[in-house]
Amino acid sequence: MPQDPKLRPYTPVLGLLAEDDRTSVVTQAIPEEDDSGTTFELSVILPARNEEMNLPQCLESLLAQDDELFKLGTDWELILVDDDSTDRTAVIARAAASRPGVVVMQPPALEAIPAQRTFTGKNNACWAGAQRAQGRWLLFTDADTLHESNDLRHALHEAKKHEAALLSYSPRQIVNGLAQRVLMPLVFSELASVYPTSQVNDPNRRLAAANGQFLMIERRTYFAVGGHKAVAKSVLEDVEIAYNVKRSKKGIRFRYAPDALSTRMYRGFRDMVEGWTKNLALLFPHAVSLAFWRLLDLGLCLLPLVLLLFPYLIWWQKGAIWLLWARTLLRFYRRVARSNFSFVNCALSVFGLPLFLYLLIMSWMSHRVFRRVTWKGREIRTSR
Repeated sequence: MPQDPKLRPYTPVLGLLAEDDRTSVVTQAIPEEDDSGTTFELSVILPARNEEMNLPQCLESLLAQDDELFKLGTDWELILVDDDSTDRTAVIARAAASRPGVVVMQPPALEAIPAQRTFTGKNNACWAGAQRAQGRWLLFTDADTLHESNDLRHALHEAKKHEAALLSYSPRQIVNGLAQRVLMPLVFSELASVYPTSQVNDPNRRLAAANGQFLMIERRTYFAVGGHKAVAKSVLEDVEIAYNVKRSKKGIRFRYAPDALSTRMYRGFRDMVEGWTKNLALLFPHAVSLAFWRLLDLGLCLLPLVLLLFPYLIWWQKGAIWLLWARTLLRFYRRVARSNFSFVNCALSVFGLPLFLYLLIMSWMSHRVFRRVTWKGREIRTSR
């Protein structure tokens, strides 16, 4: 008996049929939850693990959303999920719980052996928070975000205006240090190329994307597609949830939103290396070929060295080399400018190419060869 094509699993990025059952998407119907038991218009779910450096500012920006038009404890709630933190995250969260409408909770404990875990840590925390939530809309946001005034109300209005069951924002990136300034524009320019918002937001295109730093979704849609439980073992859960929503024929809207929020993704170089090693090979399906093309860019950027190695070249040969070099830099800058970073950071990003190449290959090896990555002190087994 042929399998119902509507129930066949798809890969999250390309929308291609999966060859085995390792994909995390839902392959059977899940009963929808109705809104009859909801108390709030919005539930903000904030998972946090060892976020003592980021959490105070994030909470300040979220609690500032409380006003007469959008009252915390009446119109919306904030659920802080302490994901087994070993620093002062829990203490900071409990201090915020003195406000009406703020709840602090812990998710069920993960299995001790990474290979036996049915959830990643973040997915476990998000799923636990969603089950506790009482809002018609659920907003999953990260502790490293800073929310602009009234961004929660504006996001609800935007989702309804565009008839989107899922609304996700890509925040303005706050970068510190030379390594972040040269690397981050490269990563985000490639993301803009692989996930153009015009295609992501087009219901007739298979491509889907979302950013877990700000992912707002209708409650009924979330539970209908299985939520974070359906992508329990996924490292790239935000993209997979977006794909599940799009596959269910619900609208999604994804955009760059500096007007809504900003983020400092990484506090230091080590965090940045660990984070992109975890994600790059999943974000870019053809990581090795991408590394080859960026290696070619690096080689072309070093063309002036040819003049030092071959000083006997005649004038027109030297001129051709300089023209090719100038064209390479112009093409490179135009590509990186898609990242929405400043002119200076985009111009400096050429010096980040060696690091970007290294992280692409390390991420590919971590997922394809070693099949494990680490994040915030936890080992995560992968199935890529």
